[in-house]
Amino acid sequence: MINKYSAATLLLLGGLTSTALAQDFSRVQTKDLNDNGTPYLVKFRAAGTAYKLSEARTVLKEQLELTSDDQMVQAKTEADQLGFVHEKYQQYYKGIKVEHATYSVHARQGNVESISGQFERVRGLNITPSLDAKAALERAVAFVGAKTYMWQDAQEEAGLKQQENNPAATYKPQGELVVMRNERSTRQLGKPTLAWKFNVYAKAPLSRAYIYVDAHSGEIVGQDNIIKHAGATATFATAYNGTRSFATETTTGGYRLREYTRGLGIETYNCKKGNSYTSATDFIDADNNWTAAEYNNANFDNIAGDAHFGAQATYDYWKLVHNRNSFDNAGAKIKSYVHFDDVPGGAGYENAYWNGSVMTYGDGASTFKPLTAMDVCGHEIGHAVCEKTANLTYQNESGAMNEGFSDIWGACVEARAVSTYGLTGKSTWLIGEEIMKAGGALRSMSNPNAYGQPDTYKGTNWRATTTSPTQANDYGGVHTNSGVLNFWFYLLSQGGSGTNDIGSAYSVTGSGIDAAAKIAYRTESVYLTASSTYANARTASISAATDLYGAGSAQVTAVTNAWYAVGVGAAAGGGTTPPPTTVTYCASKGTSTAYEWIDYVKLGTIARTSAADAGYYNGTATSTSIAAGSSQTISFSAGFASTAYTEYWDIYIDYNQDGDFLDAGETIVTGSSASAGTLTGTFTVPTTAKSGATRLRVVLSDASATASCNSYSYGETEDYTVNITGGAALAPAGVASLTGGSSLSNSIEKAITVFPNPAADVLNIALASKAPVVSATVTDLRGARVSNARFENGQLHVAGLAKGIYLLTVSDGQKSFHEKFVKE
Repeated sequence: MINKYSAATLLLLGGLTSTALAQDFSRVQTKDLNDNGTPYLVKFRAAGTAYKLSEARTVLKEQLELTSDDQMVQAKTEADQLGFVHEKYQQYYKGIKVEHATYSVHARQGNVESISGQFERVRGLNITPSLDAKAALERAVAFVGAKTYMWQDAQEEAGLKQQENNPAATYKPQGELVVMRNERSTRQLGKPTLAWKFNVYAKAPLSRAYIYVDAHSGEIVGQDNIIKHAGATATFATAYNGTRSFATETTTGGYRLREYTRGLGIETYNCKKGNSYTSATDFIDADNNWTAAEYNNANFDNIAGDAHFGAQATYDYWKLVHNRNSFDNAGAKIKSYVHFDDVPGGAGYENAYWNGSVMTYGDGASTFKPLTAMDVCGHEIGHAVCEKTANLTYQNESGAMNEGFSDIWGACVEARAVSTYGLTGKSTWLIGEEIMKAGGALRSMSNPNAYGQPDTYKGTNWRATTTSPTQANDYGGVHTNSGVLNFWFYLLSQGGSGTNDIGSAYSVTGSGIDAAAKIAYRTESVYLTASSTYANARTASISAATDLYGAGSAQVTAVTNAWYAVGVGAAAGGGTTPPPTTVTYCASKGTSTAYEWIDYVKLGTIARTSAADAGYYNGTATSTSIAAGSSQTISFSAGFASTAYTEYWDIYIDYNQDGDFLDAGETIVTGSSASAGTLTGTFTVPTTAKSGATRLRVVLSDASATASCNSYSYGETEDYTVNITGGAALAPAGVASLTGGSSLSNSIEKAITVFPNPAADVLNIALASKAPVVSATVTDLRGARVSNARFENGQLHVAGLAKGIYLLTVSDGQKSFHEKFVKE
């Protein structure tokens, strides 16, 4: 084979193996990425090369590739019972806070064991706003569209000043400039944006949310609800907990529902079917004997005792089980308001919520009884815990997990209260079962499908996420898609087996609700960040279980297999549908991946992006299901060290499970392409293919003669598992041709084009795939990164570089490409 690189290029590539990079590689054990391509979790080896905690800033600088524009400011330090010290850092760009971007350094015995979090790679952003705060607030208020706002109510403003003991306190939003990922505008979706952030509290219709306004265009680019409703149309109902004893406080006329033995106190108030917190009054009983004759009345005044007792039981759960002192871990006062109605004197308010400061309960109407059930109390205060820990943004997958964790805490609080106080009439795995007037429940954690939720990621009942989250679409399915996390927790606690919506057979051995709760809490409080996804939660919970119970423990296995059961990630190897064990497949491996390799394969739930894997990758632990007779599309692409050369693709499925790919129709895709873009092949599964798990093989080679079983010179093979459903005997299948990408001829196509080359001031960059360039870095002949080249809008500004030859590395967010250029 001819050499694909000139001597100068080889010198450049060799220079990349610098001492610093070699040390970095030796320290890193594993690295998981966020959806924006930045590291989500990096684990380090425990050898003598481990970073020290005193080197935390160095770790972040090296692993996150920080520039002089990036600042990581230490926000807090916490130590836990496992001996870990967690230092949390807030990201800033040119001195401006990057919203939802926090990163944590986790150390034990002075050595950094891992880092995790959300980091936004911001480059060339104009931080001088074109829109002032006043004009931006007008856009935010117009977006909310309320009739009245809290700062327009003089009584509420006065009450806030008294509550905060601050004469300057006001509900009127004060604009804060932040950098955030654009979550709404399709034109700039996903890109870091300079935005004004406002806390907009509307009185009618009731809402409270952070609204983000593009500081240049005035567009609304994000919304994060502070008031988290327990349901789209209604939420949790009343539960009578029997005769309970709890602390109260003496006051004029008798006793009121306030106690101060837990943190800074628990207080319960009566909104008297109104919507004003400042007008709320105490419930007062003359002899401190709150009898049913007095309070089981037409107003349901006995629910005040449920709210008060529920808050106490929730506080006790967090303190005694997780050693957390109230929702903020600093003893915060828990204030509950019952008999709330968003329309004073209306038909009844069918909701309960945490508004960012206090608990609020409606009396229900046609669907619900009063919403002060034990699991509702635990759920809503769980939102407060989330706000003070992971602060999961209330939309799409992060919002679904925000709701899911609250359901988890509602179930856990209720289960502990049942065992501690002997309560009856409650079901741990049903949410809101006591508040439904017609019976049933709001949600089932053990069977989410029963109430219209998915139990599998993107399976039955999954609600599509959206770039325009509103209450009408449940903010991207937050109350629907939470079923995936709920079912994961149920399986982790109780165990179970079956086949999920995507055809994966699973078996999970339960760890018990106490162990499951400890794992879930550590996941939420230590490893998750505001924009975490379900994939991030899987990685985070495995790390949490490893911290608590050790690598390879039964709990780690249960966590992993429970995620597999709900369609997120691979199984740990126990209790799943395994790859075939009755046949042995031939070897297929590329000798060298110096020039090309497989960097992307997707079929069903198999979706893997990777770098070179030394010529072969065994992905048989990863599987997807395909039905006999169905039409399927497989996507794949090649990674190139520099120039994109013509490569030959052959993809096989062993339909008859005989251990080879030689039978008619088992070559499902064949063809050649010089494209670095994503290619697709469409094939039909034979109606008589044999049911069960079998081998999928993907081969990329620079030689057209490469077959399914041999060692070849340049390229890579990857193996996966497919589970065929509904099949029987064998039948031939058609052979597909490649589609997508660019021309399939044997011509050589450059994956990246730079011009003019040589360049004096500006170097233009274009990818053959037409994808936008997300990032660009420059190294010199020694492999050292240079900082005086600025990338912006597809152009690299090189006027500051010295004359010479440089290596350019660019990324489209999925793959990296290299090309040399000359600065004249």
